[in-house]
Amino acid sequence: MSKLILTHEVTGLGAPGDVVDVKNGFARNYLIPQGFAVAWTRGGEKQVEAIKAGRASREHATLEEAQDLKARLQATKVKLTVTAGQGGRLFGSVKPAHVADAVAAAGLGDIDKRKIEIPTAIKIVGDHEATIRLRDDIVATITLQVVAGK
Repeated sequence: MSKLILTHEVTGLGAPGDVVDVKNGFARNYLIPQGFAVAWTRGGEKQVEAIKAGRASREHATLEEAQDLKARLQATKVKLTVTAGQGGRLFGSVKPAHVADAVAAAGLGDIDKRKIEIPTAIKIVGDHEATIRLRDDIVATITLQVVAGK
């Protein structure tokens, strides 16, 4: 088992600043090369505190604000215009950055792209779902209306 400090949120594992124990292969082959974690050291407490301070500044300030934003996100269908070919197939797929831009364009506020999860790759036009982790305990599910544009 390897002891790591997470630098990014990893679904099912933890949030930035968390110290986790994972299997050696998962750490060596995925978490460390992708930049999601760094090896834990005895002097790592300072690093953990810096990561948690940065995380706290990016989180929504209060529980009430996060719940209000969740309600607004879930009540609105976010329209996302993408380039598509015949039959509605997209050139590429929808990325979390595209979703963050569409949410901002809809007037729902700025969302960090790292907080957005797209469960299945979006490669065709139509309605799709994505989740946004507003806080550790609040997750909003939004409906994306993917439409073909020029």
